[in-house]
Amino acid sequence: MPDSPILPAAPASAPVPPAAESGWRHPRRANSLSEVYASIKVPGVDASFWRKMLAFWGPGLMVAVGYMDPGNWATDLAGGSKYGYTLLSVVMISSLFAMLLQHLAAKLGIVTGRDLAQACRDHYSPRVSFALWVMCEIAIAACDLAEVIGSAIALNLLFGLPLVWGVVLTTLDVLLVLLLQNRGFRVIESLVAGLILLIFGCFLYEILASHPDWLALGRGLVPQPQVVTNPAMLYVAIGILGATVMPHNLYLHSSIVQTRAFEQSEAGKRSAIKFASIDSTVALFLAFFVNAAILVTAAATFHGTGHQDVADIADAHKLLTPVLGAGAASVLFAVALLASGQNSTLTGTLAGQIVMEGFLDIKLKPWLRRLITRLVAVVPALVVTLFYGEKDLGKLLVLSQVILSLQLSFAVVPLVLFTGSRAKMGVFVNKPWVQVLAWVVSGIIIMLNAFLLWQTLR
Repeated sequence: MPDSPILPAAPASAPVPPAAESGWRHPRRANSLSEVYASIKVPGVDASFWRKMLAFWGPGLMVAVGYMDPGNWATDLAGGSKYGYTLLSVVMISSLFAMLLQHLAAKLGIVTGRDLAQACRDHYSPRVSFALWVMCEIAIAACDLAEVIGSAIALNLLFGLPLVWGVVLTTLDVLLVLLLQNRGFRVIESLVAGLILLIFGCFLYEILASHPDWLALGRGLVPQPQVVTNPAMLYVAIGILGATVMPHNLYLHSSIVQTRAFEQSEAGKRSAIKFASIDSTVALFLAFFVNAAILVTAAATFHGTGHQDVADIADAHKLLTPVLGAGAASVLFAVALLASGQNSTLTGTLAGQIVMEGFLDIKLKPWLRRLITRLVAVVPALVVTLFYGEKDLGKLLVLSQVILSLQLSFAVVPLVLFTGSRAKMGVFVNKPWVQVLAWVVSGIIIMLNAFLLWQTLR
């Protein structure tokens, strides 16, 4: 289907304009997350920088949650314990990729008034849209699986709760999401911000307690050829990439930026893009610190001390105190893990709602949609826990991140296509250098995933 312009988003109080002249397949469209659409006031374009920044602050933190979920822990622990600081460069590059892609996702939502799922549905044929929806649901299930496993492990470490009961208990947190969303979107954003600060504080302590080799840490930020030439290292590296740049976050960000009631003028949209991009970039820098801290702690604590195969979160928890000699290390590690799992639950369930409503143009009751999303993750985690135990649960956690990485291309390519289309974006189309950079990032992601698949099949 040829490119067609996307109508600007309508104000929350205005009727949805017909799209008969726009070339979209569907004559009318609903607002993304209509229950909270344009529900947060934004100062005018003449307001001070900090007033506008405060109004836009929040969606970036919700996106950053997905970049520090329990799946990241497994891949970062595996990379740090086995390869020292070498894969730190992968964490850094993945974070830079994420900053660019999340900027594009926010821009798509602000300029077009459509989230990425809605844009895909209106651009591609029904068959292609359905296939993309299936791919995205697989990614969300893999992400939710990591959250379920991580939360269950944290409950076990902190309170001795059996893993099976921990997995079952995580199904109840969907009720928390419903309660919070009914109280306003700012409440969810505030809770997410508080949990992120808790995670940040815990890992600041872990880094200081582990006494890393700062010179080796600096060298680890420089990419090494062996990351690609060593198949075992590449597997972990792509797992880190999948855990860091998460496909469902692109759908999420393109939707939740529309919770801001910014002016629907060119100046208003430019201002919204600017502040939304600052918001997400700063938040993703915090996520980079957390991911790097996990890998650095694992490298400093386990690599070279006879514990080079610590990819299991529970093993890392048991070893932190005896190896570091810091009594609070294990407790804070588990507290941060629980905060990470619960934080990711909030954003993962919202992403599931956005994807289903955007691709299929159907609305389920929020509690039903979130229960379905959670059960898809709980069932495999429960089966593995019952029949295989804790060790295989950790392996399932790493595998979930590789699955996420394999799904990433199916979200990235449409995003780069849409934001690079002048017919869709108008004066906000990507500048040539941004478009080239975006395609380079997409190409790297696709090539690494193809190489991983080839290695796996061989």
